[in-house]
Amino acid sequence: MAKGMIVAPQPEAVEAGAEVFEQGGNAVDAAMACALVQGVVDPQMTGIAGFGSMQVYLPGRDLHTCIDFHGRAPAAVRPEMWQDLIVGEARDGFGFILAGNVNDMGYQSITVPGSLKAYAEAQAAWGRLPWADVVAPAIDYADNGFMIRPAMTHFWTEDDGSGRVVSVERLRLTESGRRIYFHPDGALRRTGEILTNPELARTLRRIAEAGAEDFYGGDIAAEIAADMAANDGLLSAQDLSDYRTSHHQPLLGDYRGNRVATNQPPGGGVMLLEMLNILEQFDLAGIGHNSAEYVRTVAEAMKRATADKDEFVGDPNFVDVPLERLTGKAHAATYAEAIKRGEVAHVERLSGPAESANTTHLSAVDGEGNAVSMTHSLGMPSGVITPGLGFMYNGCMGVFDPRPGRAGSLAPGKGRFSSMCPSIVFRDDRPILVLGAPGGTQIAMGVLQVMLNVLDFAMPVLEAVTAPRFSATSDVIDISNRIPRFISRRLEEQGYEICRSPYSYPLASVHAIRIDGEVWSGGADPNRDGMALLVP
Repeated sequence: MAKGMIVAPQPEAVEAGAEVFEQGGNAVDAAMACALVQGVVDPQMTGIAGFGSMQVYLPGRDLHTCIDFHGRAPAAVRPEMWQDLIVGEARDGFGFILAGNVNDMGYQSITVPGSLKAYAEAQAAWGRLPWADVVAPAIDYADNGFMIRPAMTHFWTEDDGSGRVVSVERLRLTESGRRIYFHPDGALRRTGEILTNPELARTLRRIAEAGAEDFYGGDIAAEIAADMAANDGLLSAQDLSDYRTSHHQPLLGDYRGNRVATNQPPGGGVMLLEMLNILEQFDLAGIGHNSAEYVRTVAEAMKRATADKDEFVGDPNFVDVPLERLTGKAHAATYAEAIKRGEVAHVERLSGPAESANTTHLSAVDGEGNAVSMTHSLGMPSGVITPGLGFMYNGCMGVFDPRPGRAGSLAPGKGRFSSMCPSIVFRDDRPILVLGAPGGTQIAMGVLQVMLNVLDFAMPVLEAVTAPRFSATSDVIDISNRIPRFISRRLEEQGYEICRSPYSYPLASVHAIRIDGEVWSGGADPNRDGMALLVP
């Protein structure tokens, strides 16, 4: 039996996890080392000032749980504070565009970070190695540098027409950002250059020595709070001190005899289970993979789950989420019958530009049968770097609904909805698929399609991850450029608006591990720069 396997979008982070397996660490140790390195080598995708959700399965301890560490609105937030600034809503529901981009970049865009607390809690509870050993690879990359990869450069420089701030402007927002990411002449650092971040290395050393609590109630917290206060930020020392992660049982469903475990609201697991329940009513293999009828059927399930999410799903501490109904077979059967009749669902949207999203993911398993699936993010990064600390904060306020009285509206202490849905599929009480994805509101849609590819079409995991995808989180069906035009023409003839991506691998970036007895296989989505690595 192999020691472990890990897959993620960053080769350096995957290598760090693999080395932890070599050192005798388990899947939790490897996953947390990988996560910390991701925050160094892909610092606008995630980091210690981000948020996320992880699922942990440890059969030897009879433990199966989730830690949700969503970004929470600071106590200074008020439901109505931005209602007069609305410019529009992203077409697929990934946030709102406000005048001045106040919710998107800068000090007021920051929610209370949860990532570091979750990493430390998981590793202390279930890891095997000393905390300092798990943090060490991240320190090394921050000190000695890493090569800037094409996916990083693309994210920094692309203007995707979303209406949000172009990422290069986030990098140059603060003096620290200009020093880390630009040459002295003002030129942005380029693909292939070595990027070091000694300020972040110092911060990580402090965390390795003093623990994560230094970030939430110690000297680091004091530096954060002082910077926020000096720049009209919403985040306070009390917010940091009060932050708690949420531990809960996974949200469970079944699909064609397989048990699907995913995360609770305000995560995207509810959408995933609702779509699976709807699609279980169809002979998808008989319809044919990515045929026009297949795309129509799956897209209509996506639209219905999206509309339900928009209306009903939010932080359950603030919103009464009708979870039993949304994930119930009867609710799904009603939708399935409507789809079979040819009824076309409508997803309500304010007028506004398209989405832009960034996040990252990792999946890890070990020889003891342990499994970790974790999706974590900065949302849209705020651009803020506190002098001397080196890390960028999340910009998660952008996804809250600035209109009071809605499931996603602003409220002090409220967690924002996220489509992230780190998931594990079981057959005969054994995990067969560990997966998740970055990709904004496309996350659940990407995870869904990889599951269908494996469970309905018996694809090997790499084929399942790389197969062309589509998505419908509005009335428009977004498709990969690898879906043939004769397919999209048939959909257009039925009245659907099709938006063809110029990219071959758009719409989330799924990273998965398939477990078939003692045979493990991994799939890293070509949309990112990552890889899967087996440690024998």
